[in-house]
Amino acid sequence: MKKFTGLLLTMFIHGLFFQTAFAQNERTALVPLPSVDDFTRGEDGWALGLGVGIEYEAAYEGSDEFGFELDPAGAVQWRRGDNIFFWAGEALGWRGLRADTWLLEALVGFDEGRKESDSGKGRLDGLGDGDEGVELVLQARRAFDADWRHWLVGRVVTGENGNLGLFGVGRRFGDKLDGSGSEINLVAVFHDSKFANKDFGITAAQSAASGLNATRLSGGFRSLGINYNYRHIINRNWQIFGEALYEHYSSDVRASPIARSNYEAEVGVGIIYVF
Repeated sequence: MKKFTGLLLTMFIHGLFFQTAFAQNERTALVPLPSVDDFTRGEDGWALGLGVGIEYEAAYEGSDEFGFELDPAGAVQWRRGDNIFFWAGEALGWRGLRADTWLLEALVGFDEGRKESDSGKGRLDGLGDGDEGVELVLQARRAFDADWRHWLVGRVVTGENGNLGLFGVGRRFGDKLDGSGSEINLVAVFHDSKFANKDFGITAAQSAASGLNATRLSGGFRSLGINYNYRHIINRNWQIFGEALYEHYSSDVRASPIARSNYEAEVGVGIIYVF
C-alpha cells in the first residue's frame, strides 16, 4: 500500500534500558527510529536533506503489475527543542517528542489519486481517473521507555476521499541513538466505506464502461501489514536507507475485481545528502 504512507501505508514498538543521562547526552535524533527523518543533528534551526530513492512496487492498490519508480527523498526541517516542523515532498507537518516516550505527529498531504494509465495492461480502462484530494494525517507513538526499543502506534488519515486508521506495534534494532539501525512494524489497517470504494469500488457507470462487475465495499478491516526500515549514516553528510513492505488484504478487498492480487508489496532503497 503506497501510503502505508506513507501510505502509506506507515507505522511501530522496546526492551533494553538506558540511563536518562546517557540518553540525553547521546541522542541526536528526535527519536532514534530509522523511519523518522531527522537531519538536524540535535541542533535547533534549519536542516536540509536531499536525495533520491528507487522503489519496486505495485502499479496501484491491488495490482499484480510491478515496476520501478524513481522518487525524490529528504526534507526541509526546522527544529526547536523537541519539535520539528518539516516540508517533505507533498506533505507539510510537525512532529514533537513529549516526556521522552510520546512522539506526536500531524501533517497535511496530497493524494494524487489513481489514473487509468497506471495499469499498463489496460485493467483500469473504463474506471476513469480517481479523485485527487487533501489529507490530514495524525499519528501517535508510545514507547515503553526512553530508548525507543519497543512502541505502540496509532494513525488516522482523514480527507475528502474517506478515512483510514492504522494500529500496530514495532521494534527497533541497533544500539545507536542517532536514527541509524533498523526497525520492524506489524500493523492492522481499517477503512470506512468511502475510503474502501476509492480504491476497490466499482459504480454502475464504471461497470458498464469497463465490463467489470459493480462492487461496493463496506467499511471495516482492510489488511494486515508488516514493514521493515533501515538507515545507515555513512558520515556527517551521507545516509543510505531502505524499506520493505508487505500488506495482505482482507477477504472483502480481495473480492473486488480491481484486486488482481491478494497482497501488495514494495521494496525501496535510496541515498540522502545532509547539508
